[in-house]
Amino acid sequence: MASLHELSAAELAAAFAARTLSPVEVAHAVIAQIERRESTLCALYAFDPESALAEARASEGRWMRGEALSPIDGVPGTLKENIATRGCPMPVGTAATVLQPMADDAPPAARWKEAGLVLLAKTTMPDWGMLSSGLSSFHKLARNPWDTTKNPGGSSAGAAAAAAAGYGPLHVGTDIGGSIRLPAGWCGLVGLKPSLGRIPIKPPYAGRVAGPMTRSVEDAAWLMTVLTRPDWRDTMSLPYQSIPWLQLEREVRGLKIGLQLDAGWGLPVEPETRAAIEAAARAFESAGAIVEPLRAFSTRAMADGMDRFWRMRSWIDLQALPPERAARVLPYIRDWVATGSTLSAAEVFTGYSAMGTLRDAAVAATQPFDFVLSPVSPVPSFAAEWASPLNDPARPFEHINFTLPYNMSEQPAVSVHAGFTASGLPIGLQIAGRRHDDLGVLQLARAWEQMRPVMRAWPM
Repeated sequence: MASLHELSAAELAAAFAARTLSPVEVAHAVIAQIERRESTLCALYAFDPESALAEARASEGRWMRGEALSPIDGVPGTLKENIATRGCPMPVGTAATVLQPMADDAPPAARWKEAGLVLLAKTTMPDWGMLSSGLSSFHKLARNPWDTTKNPGGSSAGAAAAAAAGYGPLHVGTDIGGSIRLPAGWCGLVGLKPSLGRIPIKPPYAGRVAGPMTRSVEDAAWLMTVLTRPDWRDTMSLPYQSIPWLQLEREVRGLKIGLQLDAGWGLPVEPETRAAIEAAARAFESAGAIVEPLRAFSTRAMADGMDRFWRMRSWIDLQALPPERAARVLPYIRDWVATGSTLSAAEVFTGYSAMGTLRDAAVAATQPFDFVLSPVSPVPSFAAEWASPLNDPARPFEHINFTLPYNMSEQPAVSVHAGFTASGLPIGLQIAGRRHDDLGVLQLARAWEQMRPVMRAWPM
């Protein structure tokens, strides 16, 4: 029988409703698991077991009175530390931040509380969320539970490590270029980047989303029932729709699926990753889908343009800091943004315009398909101490070549486990869909869960 900290949100919801388990029992078990693993993984910020137990006791009382706030009231998990929670400082991963309690809950945190979920902790991230790594100038170095010499990825680094290691079933990350999907892929998880605006977030801006990071598609769907509820503070949010998130069964036969193995720029797909993604494509084909190659639609010029824009944006942030605080920012980040001082207005404007160019290219290229399969990352995880797979601030985005386009195009895309390398590192399959078809993406991910070989035991 699975230990309590291994149970899914769906299993816990059923047990709470049947009164066979209490949220307090589960909270104690998950806290014990955190205490066993956290000194090695360093996934958490503001871990507060007493507060979590108090929330679990309140949930237990609601279940006993028949007043549960939601079907998953009392299920424990975490929020990424850049999702504001009232009273908790938000360092955004960098030692340069002046810590002060946040005045309000950001939309995902507000929905979390309204559903009665138990917040164990916030999760760690790199400086300003600008790395696909667990390296930070503020937080301890986060590590990958499958191999602690390796990186969990980022910027939702702690969330990925926490989910894979059994720190409860529900975790929320954020993503502007792959920050949910990359760590999910490198840690064997389901990580959904929803359509832009599907989950209200604050502050909203181009490409930025919040989304679930879980050990199963069903648990991701449960989180979507909570996180997608409306919030006026997100001025870019979609109109609320009552989507049947838990209706995950989908007929694969007849679907037209694109297979992309060349992103058009960045790192080439290494052989073990390519083999895993091709095997997934063959499985869908065997199930009756029509699988056809999808040629590269993004370019080096698009990637370099966005790199220049983001360098300038972060350089402006860095220049606004007093020198003593700027010196605390991770050296890799300082080196990356340094060239921002040399960029012309024309270069920055052209870089910003590359977002729209990539959006148009992605939507046009994927429109003939119901879904598109690709790697999440062209390479497996890398050294825990590195800032990226290349660890080179002059080439910071070579590994986000498959994930970045869907942030710019606002299309939903999910990472779901596809297999392991010979050395035991997880490989992520990315499934992207048409704009606003978030449920369809989850349904195809669920179909893949049912087709793929049995996964190894979680590294708990």
